[in-house]
Amino acid sequence: MPERRPFVRLPTDVFPVNYGLCLKPDLIDFTFEGKLEAAVEVTQPTNQIVMNCADIDIITASFVPEGGEEVNATGFNYQNEDEKVTLSFPSTLQKGSAILKIDFVGELNDKMKGFYRSKYASPSGEVRYAAVTQFEATDARRAFPCWDEPAIKATFDITLIVPKERVALSNMNVIDRKPYPEDVSLVEVKFATTPIMSTYLVAFVIGEYDFVEAQSSDGVLVRVYTPMGKAEQGKFALEVATKTLPFYKDYFDVPYPLPKIDLIAIADFAAGAMENWGLVTYRETALLIDPKNSCSSSRQWVALVVGHELAHQWFGNLVTMEWWTHLWLNEGFASWIEYLCVDHCFPEYDIWTQFVSADYTRALELDALDNSHPIEVNVGHPSEVDEIFDAISYSKGASVIRMLHDYIGDQDFRKGMNAYLLKFQHKNASTEDLWDCLEQASGKPIAAVMSSWTQQMGFPIIVVDQEQQGDDRIIKLSQKKFCASGPHSAEECPSWMVPVSICSSDNPSHARHKVLLDGTDATITLSNVRPDQWVKINPGTVGFYRLQYSAAMLESLLPGVRDLSLPPVDRLGLQNDLFSLSRAGMISTVEVLRLMEAFVNEPNYTVWSDLSCNLGVLSSLLSHTDFHEEIQQFIRDLFTPVGLSLGWDSKPGEGHLEALLRGLVLGKLGKAGHKATLEEARHRFKEHVEGRQILSADLRSPVYLTVLKHGDSATLDTMLKLHKLADMQEEKNRIERVLGAISAPDLIQKVLIFALSDDVRPQDTVSVIGGVAEGSKQGRKAAWKFVKDNWEELHNRYQGGFLISRLIKLSVDGFANDKMAAEVKSFFESHHAPAAERTVQQCCENILLNAAWLKRDTDDIYQYLLQRKSPLPV
Repeated sequence: MPERRPFVRLPTDVFPVNYGLCLKPDLIDFTFEGKLEAAVEVTQPTNQIVMNCADIDIITASFVPEGGEEVNATGFNYQNEDEKVTLSFPSTLQKGSAILKIDFVGELNDKMKGFYRSKYASPSGEVRYAAVTQFEATDARRAFPCWDEPAIKATFDITLIVPKERVALSNMNVIDRKPYPEDVSLVEVKFATTPIMSTYLVAFVIGEYDFVEAQSSDGVLVRVYTPMGKAEQGKFALEVATKTLPFYKDYFDVPYPLPKIDLIAIADFAAGAMENWGLVTYRETALLIDPKNSCSSSRQWVALVVGHELAHQWFGNLVTMEWWTHLWLNEGFASWIEYLCVDHCFPEYDIWTQFVSADYTRALELDALDNSHPIEVNVGHPSEVDEIFDAISYSKGASVIRMLHDYIGDQDFRKGMNAYLLKFQHKNASTEDLWDCLEQASGKPIAAVMSSWTQQMGFPIIVVDQEQQGDDRIIKLSQKKFCASGPHSAEECPSWMVPVSICSSDNPSHARHKVLLDGTDATITLSNVRPDQWVKINPGTVGFYRLQYSAAMLESLLPGVRDLSLPPVDRLGLQNDLFSLSRAGMISTVEVLRLMEAFVNEPNYTVWSDLSCNLGVLSSLLSHTDFHEEIQQFIRDLFTPVGLSLGWDSKPGEGHLEALLRGLVLGKLGKAGHKATLEEARHRFKEHVEGRQILSADLRSPVYLTVLKHGDSATLDTMLKLHKLADMQEEKNRIERVLGAISAPDLIQKVLIFALSDDVRPQDTVSVIGGVAEGSKQGRKAAWKFVKDNWEELHNRYQGGFLISRLIKLSVDGFANDKMAAEVKSFFESHHAPAAERTVQQCCENILLNAAWLKRDTDDIYQYLLQRKSPLPV
């Protein structure tokens, strides 16, 4: 690892109270002029002021003490590496209040951070630009010189000078709009004063937009801004937002603190969305829903993202983390409560089961690596902050909060949350402050329990055994750290304070016993459990740990999978635990294949989704062998019965989950080359392309994937044509994600070149390249070569942001030999990507784990798949 740079936070001898900020962007030259008049407080005499500043040129700066003479700064010393500027003054600035005035200019960059330009097409098709912002974590300093740290809060008075036909938005409502004296084509738009807030939550947008609006039941004006001519597509998000604001107000028992909230779709946007106070920015695909052309999973995604960003208005914006070390609290909390909110708005989504496959299992997988990190990481330099926007902060954060909520109980949890928000509103807090409030509300040892989950990386595997004594069942539990590479062998084994629940077959969804495992082992006696009843640990799959049952216990649980008496989330958890044990070499992969075959009657979408993911991993692993076809046969056999019972067309009375399941199953069968599915997909694709029978949005992904996987250059050309014609970003993304399924080497090359073309938005290039890497063995090699060959351009495009980490992960994670791990490592030693250092280490570790897995289990898997095919001896 290169040396971490020494990092120093800003001095505290001068701090801002209010920023008066006027910005005048030029949408033709891509520059902006700014004037800052900040009311500041000097706490100890000094002759310099140190602020954050990046890519900005200061023209003049002066200091006006209250009732005193204006003093001009005599020098601006930029420390570019540290993104700071020091303003020097000829005389000492005395204690007290003053105004700091700075005139400056900057550029509207194309890096999707700071104050940047976003390219869009007008309804008539001409290319135009909007000026938009993305300041989290440390990019407000690219728009104006400021104290760009979350704990240095102030109020903001923002004025924008913009072309008069453009929409101008900021955090607050407009209070004045008047012609700009120097230029009749411009207007001066003044916004109300914000509450006390952090710089990273300030936002402004200047562009052309339509909107839909409504008022929530608690009187907040909600608007959803869409591209011109697409106001209709904002209605779904508007409905979610107007239902969600009162839900949070009630949940937190604290009203939403601003008069309005705007949700706006931005064309070029690196993240999914950003919770700027009162002006939340989104990728188009995270906000816009077209009743005809949007699929069920897009609706669900929009609902979750809207729920996530609105939660931040309280948790993050009203009460803000003291420093980026506590980022996880912000994000983990919002990533948990978004599910609570969607469950409230759309109970038919069964969203908590989906949480387990979307967040919980992802976090377990990443956190089992030696190169994981604790939830709480000390960060300093901006490039280190970017690095922690990952599945540990979001998904593990959300998973441990879900476990905590379950341990405390909803009532006390809400009581503690309310106390926390009231105590720290308009201020900053740390993780410990939340634990204190929850501890007081619940009387449980929250700080002690939670610090074991946030301050050490990893999680335990709990080994379970049992014996029957008369009518009692004796359960023995012991914990040790779970490692992706197999049993933990070091001397010092960390342990956790683990809330463990236990249920039995007489009431599978209710915990009959709860215990806090605070030490390496425990013995629990359950009375009145007959020998023929099974016992399961971790009902609801809420505890953040893996389980390893004794052979007999596991055997007794399998009928519960077949007859569905085990709830869906527990069937999923059981299968997922075994799969990860096989990857870690603690059991044979064949045992997992046997278990998978028990899922043949499975009706639940989320369970299939998790199974399908794991089979995808296995299929990718076995693409390195010469019996890849055998695992495709296994997949076809497993998915055919459910495919037949679902059919291609939705039946009356079906809902959201059936639609998701049909898309999943048909895509899986089509990709694995199931003949009937392939023929039907080709037929429907032809009808769709010729305009005779348009595919329903839910069938498009599986059909596109199937025809491409088994398609030729004509198929690819047709898909690229559909991409060009698509009016909706969702449809463009849908196509971009499946293009990589094509298998001919020259066509793979064509897709990779397309990824960097102007037809693909910069934030979406990553998923095109990732799709190629995932699509086939040839694709994997080609994608990695392509990333290496185009590294300069790619790195420049995503400078330091988390998209670069995602790109690296997607393009190399599927490799499975030691030589490749060494190659990846040496490439990044000579091509630095500071924000992706940890990702690179994780990828190399994954490649080595894949290689070990392949060596260990290939023969057994091959034998099993062969013997499945041959008729059994009579």
